[in-house]
Amino acid sequence: MFLTGCTAPKKVIYFEDAQVIPSELLNQIPVVVDPVINVGDLLNIQVASLNMTAAAPFNKGNYIDQDGHVSRMTSGSSSSMSGGLEASTDYYLVNSEGCIEFPILGTVKVVGMTNEQVAQMICNEIYPKYITDRPVVDVRLMNFRVTMLGAVRSPGVYQSRNGRMTFTEAIAMAGDLDIKGSRDNILLFRTNADGTHEVHRLDIHDRDFLLSPYYNLQQNDLIYIEPNKSMRHAAWQMNPAVNITIGFLGTTMSLFSFIVGIINLTK
Repeated sequence: MFLTGCTAPKKVIYFEDAQVIPSELLNQIPVVVDPVINVGDLLNIQVASLNMTAAAPFNKGNYIDQDGHVSRMTSGSSSSMSGGLEASTDYYLVNSEGCIEFPILGTVKVVGMTNEQVAQMICNEIYPKYITDRPVVDVRLMNFRVTMLGAVRSPGVYQSRNGRMTFTEAIAMAGDLDIKGSRDNILLFRTNADGTHEVHRLDIHDRDFLLSPYYNLQQNDLIYIEPNKSMRHAAWQMNPAVNITIGFLGTTMSLFSFIVGIINLTK
């Protein structure tokens, strides 16, 4: 009991002794960059210009009415889906070829690019060919999400509105790790934009995890918190056949002891 009381609290601490990490190392942590667009992503792309009439055809759902004013279709209203994600005809779905269908420009390949790169590409395609004033193009990833499974208080799929999420933010969204969840053997499953996969084992008990390249998550990351040894032992169940065998042997031994007792009494 004494040994358990000393070691158990240490196993649930995050980033132990992180305060002693030299400041020069902390300053070397890379700045979070825009996520890389992947197949199946939803993009919201808005084009703004001094001449909004000229920019209107490049904004999905916008049109020019009979009076020459920019109007918006009402049929593309967003609706709620399971998992907290949104569906809207105003969004662009990256198809299996890594492309979107953009007004006027047609098929545009975006997979493997960041939001800023897509915005710059679209701007170069429509200016000055279609718009005389250089437009401002805003591209946002609408379905940045990670999946939290295992020994967390609220497993599920969690979405970020700003296209970024750190490991600690994901844990907080899931209600923190369960007290019996492993801190030093966490599984991260990642799918890259080129279709390749990565699997990593992470230790958030280690202070150096703050410097890890996996501290900043990517969209569609899957995090699995394994149960620690105490949870696995508590979940262990004996095979029903073994239970039956033990019961049968116990009954047999009891009967044998009863017969032996009777024989001893009759002597």
